[in-house]
Amino acid sequence: MTTDPLTPDLRLTLIKDQKVRRALTRESHFYFFHVYFGHYVTCPTASFQKEIFGFTEDASQGLVAITAFRGSAKSTIVSLSFPLWAILGKLGIKFVLILGQTQSQARQHLKNLKDEIERNPLLRKDLGPFDEREDEWNSSSIVLPSLGARITAASTETSVRGIRHGPHRPQLIICDDIEDLQSVKTRDGRDKTYQWLMGEVIPAGGPTTRTFVIGNLLHEDCLLKKFEKHIQDGSMSGLYREYPLLDAQGKTLWPGKYPTQEAIDKERTRIGSDAAWHREFLLTILSNAERVIHPAWIQYYDAFPTEQSTASGGVKAHFMHTATGIDLAISQSDSADYTAMVSARLYYIDGKTRMYILPNPVNEKLTSLETLERAKQVADLIGDSKKSKLFIEDVGYQASLAEHLKEQGYEAEPVKVKGQDKRARLALTSHAVQSGQVLFPRQGAEDLLNQLTNFGIEKHDDLADAFSLLIIKALEEKLQSFGIYWIGNDGSMTGWDSIRGNLNESGDDDDD
Repeated sequence: MTTDPLTPDLRLTLIKDQKVRRALTRESHFYFFHVYFGHYVTCPTASFQKEIFGFTEDASQGLVAITAFRGSAKSTIVSLSFPLWAILGKLGIKFVLILGQTQSQARQHLKNLKDEIERNPLLRKDLGPFDEREDEWNSSSIVLPSLGARITAASTETSVRGIRHGPHRPQLIICDDIEDLQSVKTRDGRDKTYQWLMGEVIPAGGPTTRTFVIGNLLHEDCLLKKFEKHIQDGSMSGLYREYPLLDAQGKTLWPGKYPTQEAIDKERTRIGSDAAWHREFLLTILSNAERVIHPAWIQYYDAFPTEQSTASGGVKAHFMHTATGIDLAISQSDSADYTAMVSARLYYIDGKTRMYILPNPVNEKLTSLETLERAKQVADLIGDSKKSKLFIEDVGYQASLAEHLKEQGYEAEPVKVKGQDKRARLALTSHAVQSGQVLFPRQGAEDLLNQLTNFGIEKHDDLADAFSLLIIKALEEKLQSFGIYWIGNDGSMTGWDSIRGNLNESGDDDDD
């Protein structure tokens, strides 16, 4: 592959014949870029970049979400060249909206475009004049009166509801890096960006508006990953593509820029951070060393086990009971925690206790009376006319809830956690999660899983607290069958290693 995609004969023709040059570049964004933006072409064009050019030229593509490695030229192609070609080329777009994460990024997008319009002599000669007038330029828009076109840049801090250019709604919307590491750090931050995009930006367009979202993978639940999920499950029409620097076989996607392993190693050394290299270039999110529960540990179930008998008549799968861990919050202020109730069905399978977390846990702001009624509803629903256990953290007023429930015939137990902080309690459940002793539903536990895998980062951790209470009590029930108690007389937790050793001596499996 050569740096110049034009054959010698075609190149000679384009140099000599302006009419052919204008016709070809208006028809093809690929040739438009290589003719008028050749100063950005410093090494051979890669196949994945040609594919991106193809997406821009295909007017039938409504939503295109692209994540590509840092330095892949995705912004140069999509945010710089594409808006101009969309207006000057065959698409004939009249209103382009470009969105960045901050106002300074939005201004930079406009500056880059203005520089090309004002200082690119071949572009001005072939496709101008652009009739720019001083009063038509401002900090948020570029207006080209002779073409009846406008390019507006805004940030995620800006409302774009109802934005128009004359009779035109935005016909092309480009979102370039509208998330950063800080904004994706919490669920609230990720949801804010997603809701702004889905609630304001996309509705600002019309039925034929095209939307391009480009960036890097910053979190398992970042905007681009949300689009991937929606497109895959059919809830949203569109196209999603990932372009890591190295493919599954370790082969570089841009051999023109990274022709050898030495070149790749040099870039990795320049980056320095292993986490940044994986995130920015390989498009993988490394598990934070501070995580208590890692995403890769999560295992799912599709159905509850059924009771079966072995050839000798012994039971392979035996349903034990249902149980719920309850973490209470008395305040209903906006910043207060939520009351959380996480439930599970417990089975004894081939000599091991297995816990099947039920979908749709309670996670609401409730008054004391509402909490009492909701706990009863949960116990009645999951108990299925059988006794269901309720484990309630015994802190302050919370002990009274257990008493009220017991008075009304429910099997409620206050649980003392003396001296154990939330992180330590969750850590005690990690082995059960990693070993598959705890299984999760494929749908309906997203908030719980988010709090478990991002514990310490997310603003709220109520579901994680209720989960750890439930799992610890379930494990304690099994341990007590060996005469071993999880919580000592002084309120401290029994060491896992000693428990594991006792279980092994009894002939039971390490997982329990």
